[in-house]
Amino acid sequence: MKNSLAGIVVLLTSTFVSAQTPAPAPTPLTRHYREGETIAYRMTATNDDWHYTAEASGRVKKTTGGSYVEEFRWSNMTSKGQAVTLQPATAQSRELLSLDPGWMPSGPDLTKAERQMVGPITDLFTFYVDLWLVNKIGALRQPGDHFHVPNPQVGSWGDGTHVLIGKDHIEFDLNLQSIDQAKQTAVIMVHHVPPSHPNLEFPAAWMLAPVADTSNNWVEVRKTEDGNYLAAVGKETFDVSIVVSTADGRILSADMDNPVVTRRRQCHDAALTQCGDANPQTIHRHVAIVLEQ
Repeated sequence: MKNSLAGIVVLLTSTFVSAQTPAPAPTPLTRHYREGETIAYRMTATNDDWHYTAEASGRVKKTTGGSYVEEFRWSNMTSKGQAVTLQPATAQSRELLSLDPGWMPSGPDLTKAERQMVGPITDLFTFYVDLWLVNKIGALRQPGDHFHVPNPQVGSWGDGTHVLIGKDHIEFDLNLQSIDQAKQTAVIMVHHVPPSHPNLEFPAAWMLAPVADTSNNWVEVRKTEDGNYLAAVGKETFDVSIVVSTADGRILSADMDNPVVTRRRQCHDAALTQCGDANPQTIHRHVAIVLEQ
């Protein structure tokens, strides 16, 4: 499910930075919440030849545990320039996000989300968890500061029916690029990069050969309508740039570039040994959000 890779990968960061870790000292990026505060973003995105927009409107709430969360609802989606009527379950659902280091991120509930909303929901989650991780670690204080986060976890988006295998393995490279004292903004860059030795098991020997300049860190096997299999392997990366308000820590805007360079083959057997010629394909996604004033 190529439109949900980013969010699914990023939720794994929460598994190795415990919410019980003491909060770091405030940095220029620290989020200063006010209960009842409202916030809204407009998202624009391309996923290969699919273009869409959506809006997320949120309100800050304080949990019984003392953490702050932003409760978002989605609306005003367009697909290829046409308005989309969201199903009632989607329109009524809420997405909880937070930049509070005391809050432990958890994956968004996609059980009630229609397919075309999976991308927007998980991509907003990606932006928030990337900055949450920066705030939780608290190591980025001056321009040029850098912190690499190893990731032992493998992300998965397979459903066992249509996507028989869907896995990737990515690590996180956090960077504070700049601080503008006059504009009260900071720019964070998070590189999502392949590990030196991805922890993936490939179902066929031909998938071991690197597609690009690193070991393969992405694999997918889909069951096709004619009973055959579409198998692909390759390299996934994505770069996330976030402009943060140093006045209150809000995300002012964010941008994600997500290419997946793959080699694909049509196969007739589940073992993926009776396959046609390999065909190169690059999946390319670009997602941006802007704070609506």
